[in-house]
Amino acid sequence: MPTGQQVYFLSDFHLGVPDHEASTAREKRIVRFLEEAAKDATEIHILGDLFDMWFEYKQVVPRGFTRLLGKLSELHDRGIPVHIHIGNHDMWAFDYLPKETGVTLHQEPIVREWDGKRLYIGHGDGLGPGDHGYKFIRKVFRNKLMQWCFARLHPNFGLGIAHFWSDRSRKKNYENDRMWLGADKEWLVQYCNGLLEKEHYDYFIFGHRHLPVDMELVPAGSAGRDPAGVAGMMTSGSPAGDPEGATMELVPAGSATRDPAGTSSRYINLGDWITHFTYAVFDGEEMKLMKREGNGSLSADRRISGGPAE
Repeated sequence: MPTGQQVYFLSDFHLGVPDHEASTAREKRIVRFLEEAAKDATEIHILGDLFDMWFEYKQVVPRGFTRLLGKLSELHDRGIPVHIHIGNHDMWAFDYLPKETGVTLHQEPIVREWDGKRLYIGHGDGLGPGDHGYKFIRKVFRNKLMQWCFARLHPNFGLGIAHFWSDRSRKKNYENDRMWLGADKEWLVQYCNGLLEKEHYDYFIFGHRHLPVDMELVPAGSAGRDPAGVAGMMTSGSPAGDPEGATMELVPAGSATRDPAGTSSRYINLGDWITHFTYAVFDGEEMKLMKREGNGSLSADRRISGGPAE
């Protein structure tokens, strides 16, 4: 990675909700962040759910979001690659965004390597054990024939149905998306640990969960778990929405914990730009999870270490 350059990661804007005024204010804040990030960005990755609902007809796309789409186009024209990893709320993005804004779309998680560090990057929906109902619906929604049939509907009717479904899904999962289940029950943590049993990744970067998390992974059966029990209880990182106010066990960065390959690995969840306004930045050596403070220089932003933001 070029000296002084950074890779930025952010996710879960859900533009369009709860109403036009609030969505527009959030969109402006995201655009201002992208303007600041562009000063030293070598790449920018947006890990899904840019919009609360998105479906592209051949000649029609959802109205709105012109500030964000214009900024994405500008970043591309300036030579800054922007990667969009499709989420569960915008899985019906096809060729409009690449053609009009120049972004690169990813339907599935990807693996990237910078300066010898391996990163596993994706939105995070449908990964890990459980959630069989959603996984079935995901297959249906991604089926080419079903997409073709849906596109036969008049846009006013089709987009109305899509908005209703998206709103229903968001309200149903609102609280669950903000509740930490514990490292032994979090399906994305289980998914990462399963991958680590086969090969090493330095960082797993996901969105979807709406919880800013930066934790070191301890795969089941790992012989490297801290024998002194140094793994701490993060009292300042209690997950928002946890009715028990329970803390979660995390292994502090720099501890002796190692995965089976003999090197540490970390799970990063990016949070969202609805409640937390968080993002991650990687300089080739270190990944930092950050909370946006205001709309000025990124140097004023605060690092989050450990568990979910307060």
